Amino acid sequence: MTALTVGVLGGGQLGRMLALAGVPLGLRFRFLDPARDAPAGRLGEHVVEDFHDPQGLRHFARGLDVVTYEFENVPVESARYLAQRAPVYPPVGALQIAQDRLSEKNFFQQLDIPTPAFAPVESRKELDDALARIGLPAVLKTRRFGYDGKGQQVLREPRDAKAAWKSMGGVPLIVEAFVPFSRELSLIGVRARDGATAFYPLVENHHRDGILRMSLAPAPGHTEALQSLAEAHARRLMESLNYVGVLTIEFFEQSGDDEGAGGEGSVLLAAEMAPRVHKSGNWRLEGARASQFENHLPRGAAGWPLGNIEVAGHCAMLNLIGSVPCVEAMLAVPGAHLHLYDKEAQPGRKLGHVTLCAEDEGELHAQLKPLRALLGLG
Repeated sequence: MTALTVGVLGGGQLGRMLALAGVPLGLRFRFLDPARDAPAGRLGEHVVEDFHDPQGLRHFARGLDVVTYEFENVPVESARYLAQRAPVYPPVGALQIAQDRLSEKNFFQQLDIPTPAFAPVESRKELDDALARIGLPAVLKTRRFGYDGKGQQVLREPRDAKAAWKSMGGVPLIVEAFVPFSRELSLIGVRARDGATAFYPLVENHHRDGILRMSLAPAPGHTEALQSLAEAHARRLMESLNYVGVLTIEFFEQSGDDEGAGGEGSVLLAAEMAPRVHKSGNWRLEGARASQFENHLPRGAAGWPLGNIEVAGHCAMLNLIGSVPCVEAMLAVPGAHLHLYDKEAQPGRKLGHVTLCAEDEGELHAQLKPLRALLGLG
């Protein structure tokens, strides 16, 4: 059998983990990334060119069997160019929608997927009018290129609008109602070329300063009703887009009964989608029989059967942000698995993650205590 050559737009840590999943199965990788020190560059051919560069794109596309991307801010025009030369998964339409928060929210609503109240904003008057309708608190966001809490400001009082507009005005914006959620959840699913789908259990996510710090899987208090609701939303998205590969949807959960989070009356509001593998799914490297990376490539996009998503007990993932604590201390925690991304330490930068797996929640939380202390998570 001839080895498939996979092109990946982006050479960050998610691209690196895609290669780590695909190389043992015989896939070859080529990465397009302008950074010479891109973490994935050591695991395949690395084309060091800008994503817009025509000559670089031609070089990158030569001989590829399939193309994917590891972050959603790659240029849509470049993805379209590549789609004329090899299959691109997830489809370019999904990439285009995910790059614009307004297009994304409108798409959710077209499919009857609930979202927080929102409105487009292109002038100070439109901002004031939107706040009068939506109310305070609210969140003002850039429509494009926001991630890890960047490109957004919380507005709590009327006077906050003036400062926010001064610092953010001049680009297309969207204002969203600030949701009094009980917790943040994400669902990661995968759809194969033949339309087969599989979904991992809902994950509970904990952020600080807009950056994901910890994920717990399955989400504590996880119920079949909540899982089915999330899967129904994801399935509509996938079918509408003729989707192939891994898709992540981030939700705000609002508890609708006295049973608390995960109760039968809970409401899920779609916050955003990511047409790619996702940080909140990194626990699956040890916590599921087939990880999100293996199910994205080679199984989903390359056309092979989807892998087993069965979860081993209870799992957690903790991100290493800005610095790496003592490796020996982390590995001394029973059941800890360390993944480093070969990146230079910088404030706010994701440098690696640790996963834990245990048979029950009590054991998992006992293992989490020393790791949380090492990472300053309390």
